[in-house]
Amino acid sequence: MIKLLAIGNLGKDAVLNNVNGKNVINFTVAHTERYKDAQGNQKDKTTWVDCAYWTDRTGIAPYLKKGTQVYVEGTPDVRTYTTQDGRNGATLSVRVASVQLLGAKPSEGGSAPQSAPSYGGQSSAPAAGDMNESDDLPF
Repeated sequence: MIKLLAIGNLGKDAVLNNVNGKNVINFTVAHTERYKDAQGNQKDKTTWVDCAYWTDRTGIAPYLKKGTQVYVEGTPDVRTYTTQDGRNGATLSVRVASVQLLGAKPSEGGSAPQSAPSYGGQSSAPAAGDMNESDDLPF
């Protein structure tokens, strides 16, 4: 089994759909990596992950707003396609097993409330209220 773990910000508000009687929450997660090229120029590379969360537990959908930081776990899938002009392309998608809110949208400042919902299977990521300043770090 291959598992994908991703932390990033939502690119747009999540959309709740019903497909053949089953609920699916669709959203995209983006992570931007900053690096310097060979000439020393600062560059940004953004990776987008399309997420499909098939669940009856749709209570998290209203919290999945553009800019919100999330942690997702699931099974990855790379989909290839051909554009109208004949070029090949690929997208990274994940069938989400669990999702956890990590913080508020950047424009709101601060962080998500400690009671922010987490849905799905057991997650290895700590919940917002699980650690305090006196906890030892695991490394």
